Amino acid sequence: MTATTGGSTGALEPHAPSATGTATGTTTATGTTTTTGITTAPPAPAARGTADLAARAAQRSIEHLLSRQDAQGWWKGDLETNVTMDAEDLLLRQFLDVRDEETTGAAALHIRGQQRDDGTWATFYGGPGELSATIEAYVALRLAGDRPDEPHMARAAAWIRERGGIAAARVFTRIWLALFGWWKWDDLPQMPPELIFLPKWFPLNIYDFGCWARQTIVPLTVVSAKRPVRPAPFPLDELHTDVRVPNPPKPLAPANTWEGAFQRLDKALHAYHRVAPRRLRRAAMNSASRWIIERQENDGCWGGIQPPAVYSLIALHLLGYDLEHPVMRAGLESLDRFAVRRADGARMIEACQSPVWDTCLAVIALADAGVRPDHPALVRAADWMLGEEIVRPGDWAVRRPGLAPGGWAFEFHNDNYPDIDDTAEVILALRRVRHPHPEQVEAAVRRGANWTAGMQSRDGAWGAFDADNTSPFPNRLPFCDFGEVIDPPSADVTAHVVEMLAHEGKAHHPRTRRGVAWLLAEQEECGAWFGRWGVNYVYGTGSVVPALTAAGLPTSHPAIRRAVAWLESVQNADGGWGEDLRSYREQEWIGHGASTASQTAWALLALLAGGERESGAVERGVRWLAETQREDGSWDEPFFTGTGFPWDFSINYHLYRQVFPLTALGRYLHGEPVVGRLGKGA
Repeated sequence: MTATTGGSTGALEPHAPSATGTATGTTTATGTTTTTGITTAPPAPAARGTADLAARAAQRSIEHLLSRQDAQGWWKGDLETNVTMDAEDLLLRQFLDVRDEETTGAAALHIRGQQRDDGTWATFYGGPGELSATIEAYVALRLAGDRPDEPHMARAAAWIRERGGIAAARVFTRIWLALFGWWKWDDLPQMPPELIFLPKWFPLNIYDFGCWARQTIVPLTVVSAKRPVRPAPFPLDELHTDVRVPNPPKPLAPANTWEGAFQRLDKALHAYHRVAPRRLRRAAMNSASRWIIERQENDGCWGGIQPPAVYSLIALHLLGYDLEHPVMRAGLESLDRFAVRRADGARMIEACQSPVWDTCLAVIALADAGVRPDHPALVRAADWMLGEEIVRPGDWAVRRPGLAPGGWAFEFHNDNYPDIDDTAEVILALRRVRHPHPEQVEAAVRRGANWTAGMQSRDGAWGAFDADNTSPFPNRLPFCDFGEVIDPPSADVTAHVVEMLAHEGKAHHPRTRRGVAWLLAEQEECGAWFGRWGVNYVYGTGSVVPALTAAGLPTSHPAIRRAVAWLESVQNADGGWGEDLRSYREQEWIGHGASTASQTAWALLALLAGGERESGAVERGVRWLAETQREDGSWDEPFFTGTGFPWDFSINYHLYRQVFPLTALGRYLHGEPVVGRLGKGA
């Protein structure tokens, strides 16, 4: 078999299908089967009362989750972020002159409803006020007609001034304000469109940026070059600390520091903007427009996420594309599909949509809770996931040009950026379904597993979208002051890949062993693992421990014991687990926060994989899940437990509170899952 460690293919040797195709199995106790095909009797030995509670909770949860499946086979929960999505949607419509009263009023209703008592807006539930979010929300409400002397607006403006005003906001906020003359383009970092011409080996070429940043920066280079200004509908003097000096000068950092070096590079780029050869600039902007249009998805969006879409629309409009052009029309229509209407008439914009991710997690949850593998709901879900497979190259092929495609994205439409994390979990989900056409599943799984293996980075781990996307330079640019702009390997993604490869019978493959070694080296001194795409150490640990045990580490391994001890040490007095987003910045929050259904489930998944089913910690956690479940089988969870960028961009996946608790309850009742090619050898 191929065992390359940084090459272009990374193919895994295929296995012949088993006698039952893609059959799944779980260790279950003898019991009765309900009308939904679920074995409900708890295994022995067990704390009978807790097991009974768990069985009833799992049954209710299964029924709730099955009721939420779309007729096409997918699941999707709301993806809630913060009001900057809603504010920027209104600002885009104002810039393109397509803003209407109904949309504005519905967006304003949502934005007002998210304001805190001190007049600010946070970026996650229960979090502190955030300057840029508060500025953008304030401007959006001004567009909606809210007067600056109204109490809620005056409180916001005063808070903004106390924190430095617009001058202290992040770059992206000031770019939005510059579009209307509320900020000077000269006072913004420069990103020239000629960046598109940098070769792939040159520092700061567009492929040095993570895919989400790349898709945003390319159109913004056009905007930065064009420097448009639309007439401002009102002044924003009340948001400056000193209207006469809206941007107080700041001293440069020393030239011998990275910060100082990049500040001086930015000054050089500003000078270049004034003398850039017209033909070269025109050619660069034309190349950027082609790059943008080539990456528009079939549904009109870009990358399945909102920020690249809005900036792409602005850039193309500045390059002469009118609003009736098919590219523009499709782009605007796609943004409308990101709107979630509330019962009170409020309109919330999703930054992204997560049907593939939600569907594979739902299938795993249902299967692990005992739903039979040929249940119609699981087969429909498998059919839909098979139809979502991506079999053409994307930007990932820049770093892996010889790798055959095969994988899944996060969203409905994002063929250019399949997601390594989603692909691993989709494979784990498909292996739990007894499909009537097992050869289709087998072929898709083989392609996906080979592609995922080939996306391994040189250090033995996996990032989310690209291989070896680890350049140290993009994050240092003055332009990039908001969130991660690179996609280095993370423990949670690597764990999911290792778990998938192990269940595919590749526990001893060199790629899997290198992934395991990387995970062991990344364990924190306390015994936890950092969570890149979920909050935070509870998520990382809940991802890694099941992967390590699936890959063959015994539960007695020191790394497993340290992880178990850490989880037990941070369990809340109520029996649940929680971790606040402030854990990304403040050490005292690590492992601490109000108990949530999803984070309690993550901790339980790790403890169960670590052999702690009979422990008091597990019993208390299971009881907490059962006792906090709602009558309809769901759980409440206002807290944000998902992560876009650690701390900077937080997500409340509304389906997390349903799928992860059910998975944990299922594994408590039926044991660890045995799926795919586990035990077939390498």
